Amino acid sequence: MFGRKLEVNKLKSWKHLEKCYKKFCKTEMKEMFAKDPQRAEKYSIKLENMFFDYSKNRINDRIKNALLMLAKERKVDEKIHAMFEGEKINQTEKRAVLHVALRNRSNSPIYVDGKNVMPNINEVLAKMRKFSEAVRLGKFTGHTGKKLINIVNIGIGGSDLGPKMACEALRRYWAKDIKCYFISNIDGTACSEVLNKINPEETLFIVCSKTFTTIETLTNAKTCRKWLVDALGEHAVSKHFVAVSTNAKEVEKFGIDVENMFEFWDFVGGRYSMWSAIGLSIAIAVGMDNFDKMLDGAHTMDMHFKNTDFSQNIPVMMALLEIWYRNFFKFANTAVIPYDQYLQYVPAYLQQLVMESNGKSVNNEEKFVKYDTSPVLFGGAGTDVQHSFFQMIHQGTSIVPCDFIIPAISHNEIGDHHEILIANVLAQGEALMRGKTSTEAYEEMIKAGKSKEDAVALKKYKTFSGNRPSNTFVFKKMDPFALGMLIAAYEHKTFVEGIIWNIDSFDQMGVELGKQMALSILPELQNNASNIQHDSSTENLIKLVKDLRK
Repeated sequence: MFGRKLEVNKLKSWKHLEKCYKKFCKTEMKEMFAKDPQRAEKYSIKLENMFFDYSKNRINDRIKNALLMLAKERKVDEKIHAMFEGEKINQTEKRAVLHVALRNRSNSPIYVDGKNVMPNINEVLAKMRKFSEAVRLGKFTGHTGKKLINIVNIGIGGSDLGPKMACEALRRYWAKDIKCYFISNIDGTACSEVLNKINPEETLFIVCSKTFTTIETLTNAKTCRKWLVDALGEHAVSKHFVAVSTNAKEVEKFGIDVENMFEFWDFVGGRYSMWSAIGLSIAIAVGMDNFDKMLDGAHTMDMHFKNTDFSQNIPVMMALLEIWYRNFFKFANTAVIPYDQYLQYVPAYLQQLVMESNGKSVNNEEKFVKYDTSPVLFGGAGTDVQHSFFQMIHQGTSIVPCDFIIPAISHNEIGDHHEILIANVLAQGEALMRGKTSTEAYEEMIKAGKSKEDAVALKKYKTFSGNRPSNTFVFKKMDPFALGMLIAAYEHKTFVEGIIWNIDSFDQMGVELGKQMALSILPELQNNASNIQHDSSTENLIKLVKDLRK
C-alpha cells in the first residue's frame, strides 16, 4: 500500500525544496510582513470557532506551493482516503487505523475485512451513555449503596494520557460531586497517593487494558483491588471495578462483571483511543452529551481534513510546515504552549502522539531512513513556561518552532486576568518573529536612563535575533467541541508527516525493548536469578540496589 521505490529525499519536489531553502533560508519574516499587508489573511485558515494563523512562518507562496507539491508527489490524498476506507495502513501490524470511525457522526458505513464497524461502535457508545448516566445519577452504586463519586482510571500510555488530558481540559464541565483520579506509573507512590485521598465505598475503578495483561496497569489494578477487598470484602469488587478490554476471560477472573466490560478494537491504537470506551472516565466526569460534543468536534476536523484542498487544510499545512523546518532547516525541536491552565496536559499528550508515532528510523520498505523524522516535542502552560524555557526559545542557539493555543473567552473571567494572558501569548509570537536589534536595544536603554557606557556593554545581551517561527490557534472558548477539533488536528498532522517520511505512524515497536529487558532483571532483584548476562554497569547497579534494599 505504501510502497514506493524512490527514497523520499530523492523526489523531485524534495530536491526543489532543497534549492528553495538555500535561496530563502535567511529571509526575514518581518520584511515579508512589511512588504505584504495581506500576509496575515493569506496565511490563515478558519474552521468553525477555530482560527489557525500560520503567517509567522518562514514561507512565501513559492515555498508553500513547493511543500504542496511534495504532498502531491507522496500521494497524501490517496493515503488519507485509504485510512477513511478502512484499509490496513498500519502495515507492520497489518491493521486498519480507524480512530475516525469512533467519531463518525454521519454514521456512514466504514468497512474492515468486509464488515461495517459502525454498529459495533454505536453499541459501545450507547453502553457508555447508559453506564455513565447511571453512575452520575447514583443508580449504579457501590457495594454499600453509596454513590460512586471518585472515578479512578487505571491505565498507561494512551489509556492514561488521553482521558487525563481531556478530563482536565474539560474540568469546568465536571459534575459537581465527581472527582477524577489517574493511576499509570508503576511506582507505588502513584497508587498510594490516590488511595490515600479516597473512600473505598465511594470509588469506581476503571481498568483500561486491551489485553488485560499490561504489567503496569495490572499491577496497579491488583493493588487497588486488594485495598478495596481489605476494606469492603471480596464481593465488593464487581460493584467497584469495570474494565475497558477485549479479554473477557481475564476480566472475569479479576472479579469484574463482564456486563461491565467495555470493548474496543485492534483498529484503535492506544494513543488514538480517548474517543473510544477508554474515554469512559471523561463521559462520567462531563456527561455523555459533552463527550458526544467532543466527538462532533473531532468529526468536523476529520471531514475538513478529508475533503478540503491541501492549501486550506489545517492538519496538512501544520505537517508541511514541520517537514520544512525538520528536514530543511534541521530544527530538532518543537514546542506546544497552550495559554489555558485547563490544557496543561496537552503537551504531554502530544508528546506521545507525535514521538511514539513518528520516532522511527525504518521506512515502509524496511530500509533505514536517511533523513530526520520526528522532532522532540515539549511544552507547558503559558504564562508559567515563559519563566522556564522561553529564555532558550528567544535567545538560545537552537531555534524551536512554537504552537500557541489561546481561547478568546476564559471559563474563569476574573478581573483582567484573561486580557493579560492574551496579551502575553500574542506578544510572544510577535517577539519571536520580530526580535530586537542591538541598535534598538541600545536606544531603548538610553531612553530608560541608562548611561551610554552601560548601554554599550549590555546591548548584545539584550539583542534578540528574531525570525523564529510560530503558529497560533485561537478558539472562541475551549469547550468539548473545540477540544475535539484541536486534538484531531494534531492526529492528522502526525499522520501526514508519517506519509511524507514513508514510515508507519501507527506501530510502537520502540516501546517494547526496555520492557522485555526489565522482565529479565526483575527476577534478579527478587533473588530468582534469570541467568541472563548483562553489561558490567547493569550488573553493578543490580548489586548496588539489592545491597541498599537489604
